[in-house]
Amino acid sequence: MRYPYDSFSALCKQPFGAVCAGSEVRFSIFLGTFTLPQSCALLLYRADAFDSPIRYPLALLESGRDGNRFGCSVRLDSRPELYFYCFEVSTSEGVRAIRRLDTHHGDFTEEGELWQLTAYDPAFTTPSPPEHGIVYQIFPDRFFSSGTEKQNVPSDRELHASWAEMPEFRPNQEGIITNSDYFGGDLEGIRQKLGYLKSLGVSLLYLNPIFEAHSNHRYNVADYFRVDPLLGTNEDFRRLCANARAQGIGIVLDGVFSHTGTDSVYFNKNRRYGDGGAYNDPESRYRQWYKFEEYPHRYHSWWGFETLPELQEETPDFLEFICGENGVVRYWMRLGAIGFRLDVADELPDVILDRLREAVKAENPDGILIGEVWEDASNKIAYSQRRRYLLGAQLDAVMNYPFMNAVLRYIRHGDSAAFCEGVLSILENYPAPSTRLLFNSLSTHDTPRAITVLASEEYTGGDRWWQFDRHFLRPEQYDRGRRLLLLAYTLLYFLPGLPCLYYGDEAGVSGWRDPFNRTPYPWGHEDAELTACFRLLGRIYRENPFLADASFTPIVSTGDLFLYTRKGNGRALSVAVNRGDVPCSLQTVLPEGEVTVITGRLEHRELYPLSAAVILQTEKDTGR
Repeated sequence: MRYPYDSFSALCKQPFGAVCAGSEVRFSIFLGTFTLPQSCALLLYRADAFDSPIRYPLALLESGRDGNRFGCSVRLDSRPELYFYCFEVSTSEGVRAIRRLDTHHGDFTEEGELWQLTAYDPAFTTPSPPEHGIVYQIFPDRFFSSGTEKQNVPSDRELHASWAEMPEFRPNQEGIITNSDYFGGDLEGIRQKLGYLKSLGVSLLYLNPIFEAHSNHRYNVADYFRVDPLLGTNEDFRRLCANARAQGIGIVLDGVFSHTGTDSVYFNKNRRYGDGGAYNDPESRYRQWYKFEEYPHRYHSWWGFETLPELQEETPDFLEFICGENGVVRYWMRLGAIGFRLDVADELPDVILDRLREAVKAENPDGILIGEVWEDASNKIAYSQRRRYLLGAQLDAVMNYPFMNAVLRYIRHGDSAAFCEGVLSILENYPAPSTRLLFNSLSTHDTPRAITVLASEEYTGGDRWWQFDRHFLRPEQYDRGRRLLLLAYTLLYFLPGLPCLYYGDEAGVSGWRDPFNRTPYPWGHEDAELTACFRLLGRIYRENPFLADASFTPIVSTGDLFLYTRKGNGRALSVAVNRGDVPCSLQTVLPEGEVTVITGRLEHRELYPLSAAVILQTEKDTGR
């Protein structure tokens, strides 16, 4: 081996990746033949106890012409926890450490990092979606309007005259961005489009907030128990869930539990809801929910936005309100939701994450709890505290931004080896139950549209006018962008986890950041050819449920070319992508099987530029 240790290699560590607490793990290192060490050891640290490693002596396992292999087996404690480790070699010339140089390789160095070992609860399981299919994310105001008349809509809502208009991006006369313009998308509109969603292979709908709130994004909750009147009624939601369930589609809601709006039943700064609320009534039940510094005018707010007062989630009354027998979570699940995506989950304390899981699973053992965590969620430290999101007692999984970043970087800039390492590093750290339920996206309401990232000029912090001027791609940009988009989604659809499609990506919708990434779905003006390709991807995915727990093996990661294989239950599926401008030969690596070209060309085992293909193998093809 080139390096003494490689955590991705079965020669150095078995099993690969995270393990159940109480498991046995085998470690090996390879040392040169120039000398035999006086001793060598594995140093295993419990998370954040870096001054007291547990030492495990390494024994000589084999000696050969290319070097000596030393190793040991470790039986981990039965308690779920995070470990970090490195190796120590003692020679006649002194003690030297083998530490991590990059994501997985290790060599003799004093400056390197430690490797991570995740030990999760053996009882940790995660549910499967209603049917094996993709996740589709909807920003409700912008997907489809049924045109039905709404009741009790506040008079200060500004509705666009045309569905084709651009969202308002300019500040008002006071210089404030209010997000107070609406297009009128509603729950009934989503219900009417369930057939379209089913044609894409959708089995889960993730809806951005639907609770009453006085902005188009609705992250400033006004009433946790009421659908926003512009979206419809609670009965409309119940009917949507029932109709979706009949078509094998579950609905996941956005849970915003770190803050509310100032303009809400609970805070009520603007007195929209009478004279009560935390801001107006010192005796209000809700006053203890908030963090007042100088009552009532100075209070903690989310990231300094005064319209978003922070909640004290540890407050017993608030915990019961959200997670109790008759709380918010169980109320909406009784109406038909199958789970929640938690907004800014890394800003929620452990006590509410624990209670949220209890509430979801008590109402439905197959309920789903997904967290918004932008980094590697297995080792996140937030507010000076090591988090335990994925050890088995909190989240089922997270929104997988590391995969998003890895895919987009590779497709835009090349370097498939870096992409491969990015994927494997997450698979190494995440428990298998979480991996199978990861929400893998390329675009969201918080990020630019993938086609824009891939085809437009580099974003260097341009203001809203800059983004507006570049909202629509030039024809030559769009033509290349749609091909790059299909390369990216072909990669993503078959990676471990659940492929997530942000509404409109399949129709060719472009846009930089909020609000340009939240434009209405272009009904009647879709890129039909592009949409057909997404239907094909969805069909292949749905027809291969073995992917839910299949292994992931990279075959080729050289420059612009990436080829990987998923195997399980006697089946295999391979994906080949060439994001470069010259053909790539697959003569010696392309497996036998049924080939479906998603975009570009594959002829005579040569993958043409900007091409992606999926290869399905049967038990005969895989040699079983």
